Amino acid sequence: MSSFFTNKVIAITGGSEGIGKALIDALVPFGARIATCGRNYDKLYNLQMEYANVMMHTVVADVSKEDDCRKFIESTIDTFGDIDILINNAGVSMRALFEDAEIEVFRKVMDVNFFGAVYCTKFALPSLIRKQGVVVGISSIAGYRGLPGRSAYSASKFALQGWLEALRTEMLDKQVHVMWVSPGFTTSNIRVAALNAKAEAIGSTSMDEASMMPASECADHILHAIEKRKRSEVLTFTDKRTVFMSRFFPSWADKLTHKFFFKDGKLVK
Repeated sequence: MSSFFTNKVIAITGGSEGIGKALIDALVPFGARIATCGRNYDKLYNLQMEYANVMMHTVVADVSKEDDCRKFIESTIDTFGDIDILINNAGVSMRALFEDAEIEVFRKVMDVNFFGAVYCTKFALPSLIRKQGVVVGISSIAGYRGLPGRSAYSASKFALQGWLEALRTEMLDKQVHVMWVSPGFTTSNIRVAALNAKAEAIGSTSMDEASMMPASECADHILHAIEKRKRSEVLTFTDKRTVFMSRFFPSWADKLTHKFFFKDGKLVK
């Protein structure tokens, strides 16, 4: 895998922490040329200090804003000449029942998870076509199975996968590979930063982060899927089972999903 990524220009959104940071950690030893963006200047600065001897391009950008995405992609191309691989990783979750959630929750989640990927891919596409490159969407089991308490998140991931599938088909003749990867529960900040019913960061998580897949392991799976040019990849056995159940036994899947997320009629996860 190391030779596959050597000297390739890889643009990763949301690379200052979580899966995005783990992808960078894995790619640096392979000699990839990396560009990343994030909203937090201090986290990006610390990333650059950690890899002070590596040619890395970082941009403070909010992917929910079209102009920020344009700035990130255009400055990456100005720096490296082209983009070989775009990994649309930046994402935000939410935790609230639909009946309680304000509409702003849906706007914010869709702006980041769906439109952020659309913006970055749109601006990078001419370069990716020139390089016959790869577009990657970091999705979720929520893109296959609607999750209670995560209705906006589920909607954004269903939208992401449907759009990527359409784009994949459009790009067949141009030799641009389009794919999506669905990690299971992975150690990251996404649940702490998830939005509550009022579209504010929750600031905590009720789940056992220590029991989840490490971000580094998740990154290795993602990179392997990219190298093998897989169409899509669901990373955990539990999520593969969920996809199977939802497709062939949907009513049973409804009951099992409800049991997992609710206790005594209340959302607990």
